[in-house]
Amino acid sequence: MADPKAENALRSAQASLESLKNRWRAASEYLKIDQLRERFVILSEAAANPNLWDDQDHAREVTTELGRTTNDLENFDQLGSEIEDSEVMCEFVKESLVAGEVDSALLAELSDTVETLESNIGALETQSLLSGQYDENDAIVELHAGAGGTDAQDWTEMLLRMYSRWAERRGFSVEVDEATEGTEAGLLSATFIVKGRFAYGWMGAERGVHRLVRISPFDSQARRQTSFASLEVTPLLSEDAASLVEIDEKDLRVDTFRSSGAGGQHVNKTDSAIRITHLPTGIVVSCQNERSQHQNRARAMQMLESKLAEKARAERQAEMDALSGNRGDNAWGSQIRSYVQAPYQLVKDHRTEHETGNVEAVLDGDLDSFMEAELRRQRSKS
Repeated sequence: MADPKAENALRSAQASLESLKNRWRAASEYLKIDQLRERFVILSEAAANPNLWDDQDHAREVTTELGRTTNDLENFDQLGSEIEDSEVMCEFVKESLVAGEVDSALLAELSDTVETLESNIGALETQSLLSGQYDENDAIVELHAGAGGTDAQDWTEMLLRMYSRWAERRGFSVEVDEATEGTEAGLLSATFIVKGRFAYGWMGAERGVHRLVRISPFDSQARRQTSFASLEVTPLLSEDAASLVEIDEKDLRVDTFRSSGAGGQHVNKTDSAIRITHLPTGIVVSCQNERSQHQNRARAMQMLESKLAEKARAERQAEMDALSGNRGDNAWGSQIRSYVQAPYQLVKDHRTEHETGNVEAVLDGDLDSFMEAELRRQRSKS
């Protein structure tokens, strides 16, 4: 006797697999898999050259790109194989139903496999949103306290923790290069580098002003307080790429100062912190995380070169707001996202309308859905 429930489950799995196969094929086009395979051959030949490491910088570029290309192709091909295996599994389930026997374990395995494939195909599609010139780069991120006094400074430190937790979830690393303590609590500003593939692409979705509404822990009357902090992000260029930017030493003001962080938890306290001001543009970078003044200066110069390179690109392309991280007003009416803890619980992105009531999860780094929504919005506009 036929089992209607099992038959419906099989039909659902078959329909899902057909959709997934179409999405996988579409991914081949927008991820340019054929071009990637050609590039893999070229890189493999270059990596096999016995003289490759005569130029170590070039060798590192080749091996890094080869590793990423290999990983992308293996992931894509693996998904194709898993779809084929699932189709074979469907046939086995179908045969068992025809024979009047329901293999419940196989049907459950098929359902789980389809669910996993849905997730993996979704991740593949998300990767297609990160196709900008510098999206694969590490990201230089700056946080600045805005309107809201001590609460805004505390909010800035909360954001530093939130993005650190998000980076940890994705397997990225975070290096805090500068953190300026608030007058009573929190941070006036912080500069940190998120290291990992596509760090800049992801963090670019967070550029703007973030608004927090809560009962202030610093108000003796426990009143509700609104505070603001802004986030800027710049792609960190490789030393070779950054060095192409010409900087006249006469245009620099270099200040040294003692490192300071919130209770010492963000940075190493030394006497070798560096602040560099590029006088023609007013761009300021600081680094106090390294062990020596020389190392701090080298890192600060790399960040400055990256910022100047971005500024030049933005001017050439007339896209200053998109590339330079223009903050606008760090106060009312300019926020991209609101985090409300009182009188109700809600995080809402004002660009995409994406929202959730689980504020604590977001503050603990659960940001992917917000980032993906903004990346899709940006793609729809291009």
